[in-house]
Amino acid sequence: MATPKIILYTNHACPWAHRAHIALKELGLPYEEVIIDLDTPREEWYLKVNPRGLVPALSYDGNIITESGIVAQFLADAHPSHLLPPSTSTENALYRARVAFFVDAFFSKVLPHFWTGVRAATDEERDEAAQALVAAVAKEIEPLLEEGKGPFFGGSDRLTLVEVLTGSFLLRITSFSKPEYGLHSPKLPSLLEQVPKFKRWAEATVQHESVNYIWNEENVATRTKKKFGAKP
Repeated sequence: MATPKIILYTNHACPWAHRAHIALKELGLPYEEVIIDLDTPREEWYLKVNPRGLVPALSYDGNIITESGIVAQFLADAHPSHLLPPSTSTENALYRARVAFFVDAFFSKVLPHFWTGVRAATDEERDEAAQALVAAVAKEIEPLLEEGKGPFFGGSDRLTLVEVLTGSFLLRITSFSKPEYGLHSPKLPSLLEQVPKFKRWAEATVQHESVNYIWNEENVATRTKKKFGAKP
């Protein structure tokens, strides 16, 4: 297969665009990067690339693909690998369904509590959000993670599409509670001890080069704090 010409329109501080970086890095695909300034109105040329003005947008041999989940899924389908097996058998189709269910549970049941904590106005509200997050993890995510095998989804010893889609948010969950940022409850790390499979999975994911190679923790935390306002 000829190497495709890939252009990624992105911003390193955007967790959604970050998903595309993880997929491209893990697949070993070369690409050209175009940084889009998210702090100013989108220029007319970019609106012709993606009329919604969002990142990421991917140009793949001239074909434009937008929306981060679709971009990551496309890359995984176009370049079969350890990230996701092709749906050529019932077994593979079932695995892909489990991936989709896990990702949906993470984003619909767990992540809202994280953002509630980031937006909270008081320490008490942040602590409550942290407790709700861990409770959701215990109910929705912990039972779906393998124990005693590889650290990634399904017991894999290599990244899967699950980590591609969740990694940039796990980076924020595991860093925003640091005292120097004050973006989430400082109790969150100790609370996560209650969900050891999730903790092991999250730590392995955020330590992986494909997940963290564009990550600038201080910059992202500063931007997030500016966006949501100073905390007491």
